[in-house]
Amino acid sequence: MREFRVRVEAIVPHGSDGRVREFALAPLPGERLPAHEPGAHLFVHAGPAINAYSLLGDGILPDRYRIAVQRMDRGGGSNWMHARVVAGDILTVAGPNGTFSPVPDARHALFIAAGIGITPILAHARAAVRWNRPFSVIHAHRTPDPPLLDELAALAGDRLVRVRHRNALREAVASALRCQPVGSHAWACGPAAFLDWFLDEGQRAGWVPERLHVEAFAAPVQTANEPFTVSLRSSGRRIAVPADVSLLDALDGAGVRLPRLCTRGVCGECAVRVRAGTPDHRDLILGRDQRATASVMYPCVSRARSAELELDL
Repeated sequence: MREFRVRVEAIVPHGSDGRVREFALAPLPGERLPAHEPGAHLFVHAGPAINAYSLLGDGILPDRYRIAVQRMDRGGGSNWMHARVVAGDILTVAGPNGTFSPVPDARHALFIAAGIGITPILAHARAAVRWNRPFSVIHAHRTPDPPLLDELAALAGDRLVRVRHRNALREAVASALRCQPVGSHAWACGPAAFLDWFLDEGQRAGWVPERLHVEAFAAPVQTANEPFTVSLRSSGRRIAVPADVSLLDALDGAGVRLPRLCTRGVCGECAVRVRAGTPDHRDLILGRDQRATASVMYPCVSRARSAELELDL
């Protein structure tokens, strides 16, 4: 994935609590920003981390990128963006990239955003308006002045349904899933637990998994790690992976270095093919329906359900 630099053109706060700031990122003189699909994200070198942020534009010949960064209580790259970055700064970024793309021939698009999950949904709505594609939106928010809602409302008009509570969101989504025309697709972005419910509810309503698209803005809570062993197909070499060490780090320690960028199971740079054994997929790339048959895993976050994995290395 290509890295390049951008200039912070402006920073705009959203909402009365100050937890979300929008960053406008412009190309350096003489350079152009790569186009992208709606729903793509940009990887930003944010102090101690490399974070993925959804791009707010539809991706057609962008003259600037827009990202919205929510300050997190636990620190990390998003807090660094809030505390350290000012207009005029130069940031290193990579991408854009993503798997949360539109389906141009969908008969109808149902977009569902929970909280800061509005960011990729805004890009999808913008593209749907540009190309005159039928769509509707459900947006859930707790605060009275959620970030970017005015912009989404201007795009969607009476196609937007707003809800304020978790139960109301689930009721609205369950109802919408049962009344879409045949040939529709649905996209949802929000917490991992809500997305699990959305996928289950969609299948209960008769949707095939291929028409349900999800993107989590945070990784699900993981269970305790167990040690396991990997063997390398090319040499038969065996490498132990302790419970407190990632597979990627264990491979590094054995002198087997894979490409990487985010190390959070988002960018896909460290993908490795699995020849035998059962991976424990913990990435945010593979869909739930893909995990049972996926022949690749992302060792920065994923582990093993079996005692041993054979990798195509």
